[in-house]
Amino acid sequence: MILIHNTASGKKEELETVESGHVRMYVCGVTVYDDSHIGHARSYVSFDVMRRWLMHRGYRVTYVVNYTDVDDRIIDRSNQTDEPWEVIARRYIASYDEDMDRLNNLRPDITPKATEEIPDMIEAVKTIVDKGLAYEVDGDVYFDIEKGKQWFGTLKHQSIDDMRSGARVEVDERKHNPHDFALWKSSKPGEPSWESPWGKGRPGWHIECSTMSSKYLGIPIDIHGGGMDLIFPHHESENMQTWAIEGKALAKYWIHNGWLMIDEEKMSKSLDNFFTIKEILDRFDPMVLRFFLVHTHYRSPIDFSDANLEEARQAYERLATFRLALERYTEFAEEEEVEGLEEQVEANRLIFGRSMDDDFNTRLAVTQIFELVRIGNQVMMDHRLSKRLHRILEDTFDELTGVLGLEFDLVGGEGASLVAGLVEYLIELRHEARDAKDFEKADGIRAKLKDMGVVLEDGAEGTTWRVER
Repeated sequence: MILIHNTASGKKEELETVESGHVRMYVCGVTVYDDSHIGHARSYVSFDVMRRWLMHRGYRVTYVVNYTDVDDRIIDRSNQTDEPWEVIARRYIASYDEDMDRLNNLRPDITPKATEEIPDMIEAVKTIVDKGLAYEVDGDVYFDIEKGKQWFGTLKHQSIDDMRSGARVEVDERKHNPHDFALWKSSKPGEPSWESPWGKGRPGWHIECSTMSSKYLGIPIDIHGGGMDLIFPHHESENMQTWAIEGKALAKYWIHNGWLMIDEEKMSKSLDNFFTIKEILDRFDPMVLRFFLVHTHYRSPIDFSDANLEEARQAYERLATFRLALERYTEFAEEEEVEGLEEQVEANRLIFGRSMDDDFNTRLAVTQIFELVRIGNQVMMDHRLSKRLHRILEDTFDELTGVLGLEFDLVGGEGASLVAGLVEYLIELRHEARDAKDFEKADGIRAKLKDMGVVLEDGAEGTTWRVER
C-alpha cells in the first residue's frame, strides 16, 4: 500500500489509481525564459523519485511535463534583448533538458509545448464561455469566479470571502471580481498571437496546463504535482476550469513539494540569493546536488547553503567509496554464511520500501542505505564476506540507490581504477611525508581521506585502506 499526502484533503491517502496498475502523472513544467534554478531542481528531482518508486513497485507510469513556451516573461525577455521569443524559448528548453539529464532525471513520456496545443486551449475557453462561466472584455476572456465559487478553495482551503478579506490584488476595473483570472489574453503590438473567436491573442497560463494534462492523460488524472508556490492561484484555477468543462476534478491526488530556502531565507532574485542549476553544477558534482535534494523529505523545506552542500558531498562520497570498495573486493571468505547478514540486508531493504511507501519518505530511506553501508564495511573489514553475500550486498545497494536516481560513475572499469589509484597515490605521498618527518602533512592526508570515508590502517606489511560510513 502506497500512501500519498493529498493537498486537497490535507492528509495521507492510499493510492488508488483510476486504471488498475497505471499511474497517470502530470507536473507543471518550466516557463522557458531563463536557465532553470535550484528550486526547479528540487521539484523535478522530487517527482522523478516518485515516478521511479512507482515503477519499482510495478506500476506503469505515464509521466507528462509541459513547457510553457509563450508567456509574459518570455515576451519581456524578447523585448529586452531584441531576440525573437521563439529563439529564446528553444534555447531555454534545451538548457532545461540538459540540466535534467545531468541530474539523472528520467525523460518524461510526453513533453507538450503550449504553443503546439493552442487550438485545444481555444476550444476549452470556448466551452467555459458557452456555459456562461466566463466573460469577454476588449478581447480578453476572464473566468467568472463568482459563478464558479462552488469549486473554489479545493486546494487553498479558503473561501472567496476569505480571499477578499485578506488578499491584495491588483485592481482591474474591467473585471467583475478582482480574483477573476485570464483564460485568453488579447495581443499587443509585436506579441505572439493566434486567431480566436475573441480576436488575436494567446491563452492564459492556467488554461494551458489544464488543457494539456487532460488531453494527454484524461480526466481525472491520478497525480498532479508541482511546488507549493503553485497551489494558488495556478492549481486552484486549473481545477476550477476543469470542473467548469468536465464537471469533475482535474486530479485525484495533488502533490506539492516544499520550499527551497537559501541560508534560511526564501530564494528570490530581489534578495540576490538566486542560483541557477548550472551555477551549482559548476562547483559540485550533479550527484552531490541530487543527493542533497533527496536526503530531505519532499514536503519539508530544505535549506540550501554551501555548508549543507559540502555535507552532502561528503555523504555522497562515502556511498561512492563503499560502492568502489565492493567493486574491488577480492578477499572472499571460504565460509558461505555470515550468521544473520542476509536477514539484516533484507530488513534494510524492507524498511527502505516501507519508508518510500509512506509518502515517498526519502529521508528515512537514505538512512537505510547508510545502515547497509555500515553492515557491508564491517564484514569486509573482518574478511567475512562470501561471493554470494557480496552479490546480495551489491545488488541491494544498487537497487536502493537506483530508486533515488543516484549513480556512481566511478564504479567499475576505468573509473574504479582511477579512484583506487588516487587513493594509493595519496597513501604514497603520506609515506613520503612521514619519511621526511613532515608529520603535519602526513596527518593532514590521513584526516582528509577520513573525511571522505577512507580509513587508513598501518601494519607490518604496509598501509591498507577501507571505507566506512
